[in-house]
Amino acid sequence: MARDPQRIRLDRLLSNLGYCSRKEAAALCRAGRLTLAGMALTDATAAIAVAEARSGALRLDGEVLDPPAPLTLMLHKPAGYTCSRDEAGPLIYDLLPARWRRRKPALSSIGRLDKASSGQLLITDDGALLHRITHPRTHAAKHYRVVTRLPLRGDEARLFASGDFQLDGEAKPLRSAQWVPESTTSGVMILTEGRYHQIRRMFAALGNEVVALHRFQTGGLALGDLEAGCCRILSAAEIDAVLE
Repeated sequence: MARDPQRIRLDRLLSNLGYCSRKEAAALCRAGRLTLAGMALTDATAAIAVAEARSGALRLDGEVLDPPAPLTLMLHKPAGYTCSRDEAGPLIYDLLPARWRRRKPALSSIGRLDKASSGQLLITDDGALLHRITHPRTHAAKHYRVVTRLPLRGDEARLFASGDFQLDGEAKPLRSAQWVPESTTSGVMILTEGRYHQIRRMFAALGNEVVALHRFQTGGLALGDLEAGCCRILSAAEIDAVLE
């Protein structure tokens, strides 16, 4: 029999959300720990509507369960963490609750921040959303605070906005970027593309060095007061704001 995409078995749901294995889900249900709108669900093989699973009415030990896929998060990445799953040292996924690291489909970062950089990082299991945000035609503008080692030259804004600025070793010019200086060694950069270590290489091409790089906004979504190392689930409206 074909699976109904609008319904899902409880044991499969709990496993996909990373709470437990299917076998453990059966024990949770038998113990009456899973409820829907206050009513105990004792049969782990029973199916419920996916819409109900997303409604907030499904609870484990009285706590609302995470929504099933698609799920999109905003993380405040501290410096020193790598956007990878298999490199040595601290990883961004170490900052997520254990159950989110076990979710199926797996969560992945939308773009990257290098290890030395900090700030806003979006993480999702929604492949279509990831593609929309990173595709060259719709690449969401990313806003960064930049601190340089040496004083600014004064012509950075003109050069970066020209549309013909090139990085060392690359033949294709960069898209026009907006640079707004805030002091003699700092400013805000707004990019609509994301080449490898782009901002660091832009300043290196001018004989300067970036010593601090912090992303604080993507599209119309700001990092706000989310503390370093913390993350939260984004609402549909906030996801829409990314693509403004």
